[in-house]
Amino acid sequence: MQLAFEIARRYLYAKKSQNIINIISMISVFGVLTGSMALVIVLSVFNGLSSFMGDLYTAFDPDFKLVPTSGKVISADSINYEQLKQNDDILFISEVLEHQALLKFRTRKMPGVVYGVDHNFNKVSNIDSIIIDGKYELKYKSEFRGVIGKQLADQLAIRLNFVTPLSMYVPKRKGNINMMAPQNAFRQEYLSPSGFFAVYQEEYDGQYLIVDIAQARRLLQYDDKTFSSLAIKVKEGTDLMSAEKNIQAIVGTKLNVLNQQEQHAEFYKVMKVEKLFSYLILSFIIAIAAFNIVANLAMLIFEKKESIFTLKSMGADQKLITRIFMMEGWLISVVGILAGTFLGVIIVLIQQHFGIIKFMGDGHYLTDAYPIALEWLDVLVVIITVSIISALAAWYPVRVIVNKYYSASDIG
Repeated sequence: MQLAFEIARRYLYAKKSQNIINIISMISVFGVLTGSMALVIVLSVFNGLSSFMGDLYTAFDPDFKLVPTSGKVISADSINYEQLKQNDDILFISEVLEHQALLKFRTRKMPGVVYGVDHNFNKVSNIDSIIIDGKYELKYKSEFRGVIGKQLADQLAIRLNFVTPLSMYVPKRKGNINMMAPQNAFRQEYLSPSGFFAVYQEEYDGQYLIVDIAQARRLLQYDDKTFSSLAIKVKEGTDLMSAEKNIQAIVGTKLNVLNQQEQHAEFYKVMKVEKLFSYLILSFIIAIAAFNIVANLAMLIFEKKESIFTLKSMGADQKLITRIFMMEGWLISVVGILAGTFLGVIIVLIQQHFGIIKFMGDGHYLTDAYPIALEWLDVLVVIITVSIISALAAWYPVRVIVNKYYSASDIG
């Protein structure tokens, strides 16, 4: 292996009789360089986008969300609630009760989600940081208030200084329904909006109305021990995987413990699929570019056919000669891979820390620059992927061409 490497290294730097070989070598290196750099940058863009969107979700979502394994609601008496409160990893617990409702303001009606929370909700989430108008206040003296998503508020034409209250309607869970008076089949509650929030995600901003859980329970006819989920904030520095296992062991099979990614499993799944397809497409493009190495090696072998005959005369077998030219192709690839990966990492780090590339126009964007994030595992994957592609692209052609010259009796 050492002998093959030394000979291949000499071939790489030796002066060629045909200048076109040097040109094709440069093209080969540039093709691998460009592909490696592009792959690093594209994978980092997906990392940045996923991280950026995740940060938007975490402003509303808790560290863990406990949801019933069956049904929509569960009673606190059916789980080890006291043991859960005493868990060393948990800082705050907030009870949540959510349900679909019809929201009405003056003549406008929109479907929405009534999201009842207790006094700990602003401690398990960062809801205060996403209030864009008004304030987070769910009760003032004896009056119930609510915080509504900005998009839903616009659809209902609600403003904070309006005197008219917002109405919430849900079907009655208990009692008989008089078909002659269907309007009596609904329960109704009123509140005055105290603020607007914006997660900049339609599933929140266009649907959610946050209210006091006491009012939500009254509207939905549930007792004060019923909830649809528990929102949990863990202590800073806690091992989240270990905490998740401990919490799951306490609640047993009654509740599922969802971390922040599992709370939006579909979004993260889509991001992973898109990242995978981008990786495969770019890998295919790199494979096409790698065939420049084949052309370069074919011309180099032709030029060195006299050397092949000399090596054969000195006792070198076909396997050694094949290894020499395979090593030659590998050296060409390595130059492109290392240079391309290095440039890709530098570009990503510059964008990540300085935000050089910004969004065009003067639109209202959530961030000024394109989000991007470097993950060293991606860099390793790029190096391995391009190395394998380059080796496979050169292996069969080199083997065939060397066999042709090695076997020919009239070499030279």
